[in-house]
Amino acid sequence: MKKIITAWDVEICNEEGRNVIEVGLDDIVTAVAEENMQRLGISLVRKDGRSTASGEPVGSKAIKEDLPATPHEGDVLSEDFARGWQKEFPILQNIIHVANCSQAPQSLRVRKGIENYLDSWLTTGMDWDYWIEETVKAKHEFARLINADPDEVAISTSVSEATASIASSLDPQGARRRILITEAEFPTVGHVWLASQKYGYKVDFVPVRNGEIRLEDYERLIDEDTVLTSATHVYYQNGFKQDLKDIARIVHDKGSLFYVDAYQSLGTVPVDVKAMDIDILAAGNLKYLLGIPGIAFIYVKHDVAPHLKPAVTGWFGQENPFSFQIRYLDYASDTRRFDTGTPPVLAAFAARAGMEIINEVGSNQIERRIEMLSAFTRDLALERGLELLSPVDEKKKGATTAFKVEGDSHDVEEALKAKNIIASARGNAIRVAPHFYTTKDNIEEVMNRLAEIL
Repeated sequence: MKKIITAWDVEICNEEGRNVIEVGLDDIVTAVAEENMQRLGISLVRKDGRSTASGEPVGSKAIKEDLPATPHEGDVLSEDFARGWQKEFPILQNIIHVANCSQAPQSLRVRKGIENYLDSWLTTGMDWDYWIEETVKAKHEFARLINADPDEVAISTSVSEATASIASSLDPQGARRRILITEAEFPTVGHVWLASQKYGYKVDFVPVRNGEIRLEDYERLIDEDTVLTSATHVYYQNGFKQDLKDIARIVHDKGSLFYVDAYQSLGTVPVDVKAMDIDILAAGNLKYLLGIPGIAFIYVKHDVAPHLKPAVTGWFGQENPFSFQIRYLDYASDTRRFDTGTPPVLAAFAARAGMEIINEVGSNQIERRIEMLSAFTRDLALERGLELLSPVDEKKKGATTAFKVEGDSHDVEEALKAKNIIASARGNAIRVAPHFYTTKDNIEEVMNRLAEIL
């Protein structure tokens, strides 16, 4: 069983007069523990007898050593590459996890990030300089992921809060009084926009037709009264993926702002906010970005941010949060104006670690592997007579493949769990959502068990 070596373990070792801590090859040593070992002259010794410098990331180094020298089979990340990365996620040694559309499995790096915060809190009591620096680094990692500038990124606690912040920033006295959203939005986004009608806005919907949204419906429905168009990148229910660049062209031709919920896509699909001409984007981290609940990020284009004045705000959204004045608003000049109160520090440690993995592997490479797995899943499903709710063309979908369930889909989720498979129920569907570390053998096992249940 893998262990986490923390600063507390180092203190106990020192108090007991020992100068060596024995670790397994896959054990994790937190950053603060490493610093304390160096300070106290304590060294690490592996159970295989090898010594290691106290700063060496034991678990991560072992994983990288196990990755194949040539990680591709043609243009796609190889099965050996995926199997190598599964060691980064301890639960994958015993469980097949294909519920990434809901919650990613825990990785060693993300756990280590969380332990770094806990160790810092344990040993220093309070280190806001370090903690805030980590939230800034998380912003930079998100900016890198979407090809934004770091000052175009703000931190929120959820996409619900992020959307509410954007909604509160629109000018209720402006000439445009209409907000257009799609029927494919996750309900929380729709709820926020509907609640904004109290400011005098009218909300209309772009319809979902046979599980998809048509570009011509955007052309037809966006008009000169539309202040903002809200579109999900990937439909949470069945994985249908929209062409954001084409939608942006239509939206901007009509003079509307373009808001994107990328929660179901980021981490599996390349998103370039500059090339796609996106005005505003929000995404959380607990799904394909490998993080935990409690944090989300907001991107607002340089040219757009100064014109938005959020009512959902706080001291970190001011130009100088530490001026401690209370009599007037002094919004930050850039997207920082969408920061609110004290940031979710622990979640930021986890978020940064998860996004580092995605940026290391690369969204383009992940997308190609996801498309291969989607086609493989589709073919196996059709062979077994399962009813697809997702697009058949893998180019028109994200990582999620949904299957129709007669009866309670949660019962199917529980039945799969009993067979050591984690999938995600939603409405009348059971969703299978792999990631780059999922193997074809994993998918075949899932399809076989799902066919037995359905």
